[in-house]
Amino acid sequence: MGKDSVVEFRTPEAIDDPLTELLRQGAKRLIQQAIEAELEEMLARYAEVRDERGRRAVPPLSG
Repeated sequence: MGKDSVVEFRTPEAIDDPLTELLRQGAKRLIQQAIEAELEEMLARYAEVRDERGRRAVPPLSG
C-alpha cells in the first residue's frame, strides 16, 4: 500500500477572523430573511383556505 492521502480539514468554528465572522453572520441573516419571506408568501397563499367547518386552514401568526 502507498502513502495515506487523507487530508484533515479544519472545522468551520476553528476559523476565527473578523472577515469570516462578518460573512458568516451576513449569510445567516440572508438565510433567515429568505425563510421568513417564503413563510409569509405561503401564509398569504393559503390565508383564505377554509376547512369543512369554515375555520381558516392556516391560522395567522401571532406576534
